[in-house]
Amino acid sequence: MLGSVYYATFCTFLFESATMSHDDFNDYAKESEALDTNYVRSPRSPRKRRRVGFMMLVFLFMTSAIATFGWFGYMKYIPSREYQQPSYASANPIIVGGVLADQGALIENGEVKLPLPVLESLFEEDKPIHYESATGTIVLTSADKVLRLKTDALTGILNKQPYKLAIAAEATDGIVYIPTAPIEELYGLKVDYNPETGIVTLLKEGETVQLAESAEEKGAAIRTSPSIREPYLLKVALGESMRVWEDNEGWLLVQTSQGHIGYVRDKDVKLSGSETVSEVERADPFVPWKLDGRKINLTWEAVYERRIDPAKIGEMPGVNVVSPTWFELTDGTGTIKGKADSAYVKWAHDRGYQVWALFSNGFEPERTTQALASVESRFVMIQQLLAFAEMYKLQGFNIDFENVYTKDKENLVQFVKELTPLLHEAGLVVSIDVTPKSNSEMWSVFLDRAALGRTVDYMMVMAYDEHWAASPKSGSVASLPWTENSIARILQEDQVPSNKLILSMPLYTRIWSEKTGTDGKLDVSSKAVGMERVKQIIEEKKLVPVLDAAAGQHYVEYTEEGVKQRIWIEDDHSMKARVDLVHKYDLAGVATWQRAFQTPSIWNTINEALSK
Repeated sequence: MLGSVYYATFCTFLFESATMSHDDFNDYAKESEALDTNYVRSPRSPRKRRRVGFMMLVFLFMTSAIATFGWFGYMKYIPSREYQQPSYASANPIIVGGVLADQGALIENGEVKLPLPVLESLFEEDKPIHYESATGTIVLTSADKVLRLKTDALTGILNKQPYKLAIAAEATDGIVYIPTAPIEELYGLKVDYNPETGIVTLLKEGETVQLAESAEEKGAAIRTSPSIREPYLLKVALGESMRVWEDNEGWLLVQTSQGHIGYVRDKDVKLSGSETVSEVERADPFVPWKLDGRKINLTWEAVYERRIDPAKIGEMPGVNVVSPTWFELTDGTGTIKGKADSAYVKWAHDRGYQVWALFSNGFEPERTTQALASVESRFVMIQQLLAFAEMYKLQGFNIDFENVYTKDKENLVQFVKELTPLLHEAGLVVSIDVTPKSNSEMWSVFLDRAALGRTVDYMMVMAYDEHWAASPKSGSVASLPWTENSIARILQEDQVPSNKLILSMPLYTRIWSEKTGTDGKLDVSSKAVGMERVKQIIEEKKLVPVLDAAAGQHYVEYTEEGVKQRIWIEDDHSMKARVDLVHKYDLAGVATWQRAFQTPSIWNTINEALSK
């Protein structure tokens, strides 16, 4: 601002000088001469004093202006020669994306150990590294591998095989440090360690970084900030390469071959290509099932105390997967109770059905918390499931954990991450049941659908119980708009791929009883019935179903012993409408709960709708 004032004053003086008349100029010259010869003896006139004062002011302004412009020029065009030695809080600083990490690395025998907080921020979305402080256990998971390590141990378990380490993981000052070898093997992380400077640089698998080289004969100055007046850290020799992390209006944030980071003028370097981190060689992705263009058509077989007699099960055209409810968690240590039946498996295989046995938590939240809480109890469950699959020749498992505390959300995801690679290694399909999204803590909020969807092969959306058994209001078990919204929300909000999503449809409905109580309020109760029972009621009472357009299904009502009865019917119409949603959203297929509720003709209806 001061420079601007000086400049304006100087211009005013020049303008006044240029417009001065000849006589005024002579007067000015005479006054100047008088100043030189008679300033002591001759008293000045008021006019002369004003002229002298004006000239002195002009002189001061001109001097200040020149000094100001000189200072500005110096600041803008003359680089600082001040040197600042690079310094870091850690002996082995870590650079990620041109940014200094909060924690440094540890070096043992020339090998690098990385702090867990840095790795967690690097793989924030997938969260593949889990640490259990109580036992000092570290679990690393990928699409096809599960590695279990312990701090201060040189051996671990990779899937089911021993795994040896050159240096052990350790916990120091409350921070866990993990050797880079398994991180590089599982996740393709590139770890550059410079022994001279101690700097460690991390680049993710597949990451591409711009490269540049110094174009200055005297060396390109790397400065602390994007300004030539900032101190320089070092000078990069002509032709020396560096990584470019950021472009900042004429300045580049770069990292030298020694690992130091700083700013260089873009005119002092020239771009020289790029560097891409190579990807780790991995086995081909697991293919759950080659359906040859067909959709999955699964039905659950509810197995209670008695075994199912396959001879009493009729034909089910189009069904290609059966899921008997055979396995259940029985305690907090991970013990699983089984009710599997080899005869049922043989019957299913003889008909070309795959068997994806259901594994439930028994809907018991306390035992679920305990079983999910530790690496050991989770591994106990996994080992049993693998043994059951081999014993009964299963093709997969369907995980059905419900009524779970929200605090167990992450542990459930961790269990599925640890389970899936091992089941895949055994050739087994992994699916999980989820409810439509709602605010229910125990039945919906605990499900991290996005994380689960990235891990499992299939996700069954149990699109029923819109109006549940104890609902205070009568209504459809699964109206069409509610069903579609349930699918759309998971696809859009949780980004679960459509080819993993299976629409689960009810083969049951509820008979709602409504009566006015003594207090004048409407009392509502219900009971679940299968499709055959509803058909019998309609025939016995000679009812005529009408279409409830809002629900997208047929509806009847009648009075029995003075109590109003209401039924939203599951039939060919409702099934076709739901299968249309499968095609609309290109879902993987359908599932039905449960087989015993069906009417025989419904299988043809579903099959034809799926096949069209």
